[in-house]
Amino acid sequence: MSDSVKQGAPLYEALLRYKEAKLASFHVPGHKDGQAYRVGSGNPAMELAQVMEIDVTEITGTDDLHHPEGVIKEAQQRAASLFGAEETYFLVGGSTAGNLALILSVCTAPGDVLLVQRNVHKSVIHGLMLAQAQAVFLAPQLHGASGLATIPSVETVREALRRYPGAKGLLVTHPNYYGMGASLAELAELCHAHGVPLLVDEAHGAHYGLHPALPVSALAQGADGVVQSTHKMLAALTMGAMLHVKGRLLDRGLLRQRLAMVQSSSPSYPIMASLDLSRHLLEQQGHAAFSEGLSAADWLRQAIRSDLPRFGIVQTGASGEDAAYTTQDPFKLVLYDAAGFWSGYELQAKLEAANCIPEMSDERYVVLALSLGTTREDTERLYHALQSMAGESFTMGPVSTWNIENDLGDRVSNPVLFTLQPRSQEEIEAVVVDNSLGRIAAEMIIPYPPGIPLFYPGEAISEKALRRLQGLRQSGAKCQGAADSQLNTILVYKHLHKEQTEGGNTDEK
Repeated sequence: MSDSVKQGAPLYEALLRYKEAKLASFHVPGHKDGQAYRVGSGNPAMELAQVMEIDVTEITGTDDLHHPEGVIKEAQQRAASLFGAEETYFLVGGSTAGNLALILSVCTAPGDVLLVQRNVHKSVIHGLMLAQAQAVFLAPQLHGASGLATIPSVETVREALRRYPGAKGLLVTHPNYYGMGASLAELAELCHAHGVPLLVDEAHGAHYGLHPALPVSALAQGADGVVQSTHKMLAALTMGAMLHVKGRLLDRGLLRQRLAMVQSSSPSYPIMASLDLSRHLLEQQGHAAFSEGLSAADWLRQAIRSDLPRFGIVQTGASGEDAAYTTQDPFKLVLYDAAGFWSGYELQAKLEAANCIPEMSDERYVVLALSLGTTREDTERLYHALQSMAGESFTMGPVSTWNIENDLGDRVSNPVLFTLQPRSQEEIEAVVVDNSLGRIAAEMIIPYPPGIPLFYPGEAISEKALRRLQGLRQSGAKCQGAADSQLNTILVYKHLHKEQTEGGNTDEK
């Protein structure tokens, strides 16, 4: 066993001991430490078979995620210490599992009200459905220059708490998919003054607070429950995430029970070990873990700004200029064609043709996700790809004004009930998208990525939402939830129209 790993990553060390012991396996999984792929001639899965050597189950010495008493407990305690939590839980189902568990922990009775940022990830909607909860949607703040949304303002949250004093908590997404954010401290203070928890989907901010050049973490700003995708911006395997808890406003016993409901009873040990190793890497290297990646990201920004005026970068303005957008993840580079000629989708396709694969794109922007694993060589390769594109001939048109966000509706919505009751096929019909203005949606349209619903079943299709749908269709965007993947038609309720639902959303969810 490597000396650098000893005494630093307890769960991973236990798996290495298991591997080195060469035990005879009479337990699941059936691949028997990868032996199934080594029997007979040849080995068609050599790389995967090596991973299988530490793909164990709950046996003596490997602990139990749902009742940790040994190495998993120690690994989670070490993670809590690093990230500033009082208690940390490993997630093997990504941030989705954490969001579901948090919602099911605070919304314990059908009809409970949860204050929810309007543009949340689909996993939050699924959590509301499982809890049969009512969501009061809060409009996020919009950054004027980019049209992108961050978190609700303090004034919006204060008004929502005034209207709904029985709300079980506030759930926001921070940072957004573009690495943009604003202060959470005032929201935390406001929630605590009303005796409710602040829940934060910090899926894209697992690295926050771990280096002076990075924004402050949600926990450090007073959040009570925080979900982080350790696999997104740190160094865990895909689906590896963590749920951090602090303070007394969450029932931790209930939270553990909810986690057992939404996570597999046979969790992946390689994924859990990668969470342990990711934390160990950060403890071992400290700020130095981020040095090369931050340096590469800074070089790329400066090179694009100074040498490639064809491409713009979304960035914060002067202090106080726009309260919606005061922090930016330096590892997220939000790029666009400043000439207004290429859409984000087109720019992504061009980058992919140059063997540089972005994280996502939308109608306007391309999001490039860098990390502590990014090298200067990577960024130089991207720079040269952009340099070659900047010289391509094109017909210069007028620079477009882009607004890619959802129709945000009222600042504080009426309660919207979510249930698991399926829609009746007799009550819905497919209509041409171009003729859907004012109709009541019977499906959820989710451009993916980033996985933020454009609207929800039961909401009227506004003029802004219709234009967005048409824009998504024209650009060939990928949408989840849509019965018609081409977005030529949309499912609506047959006998409901906007005027019938004015003053409140339909409860047919």
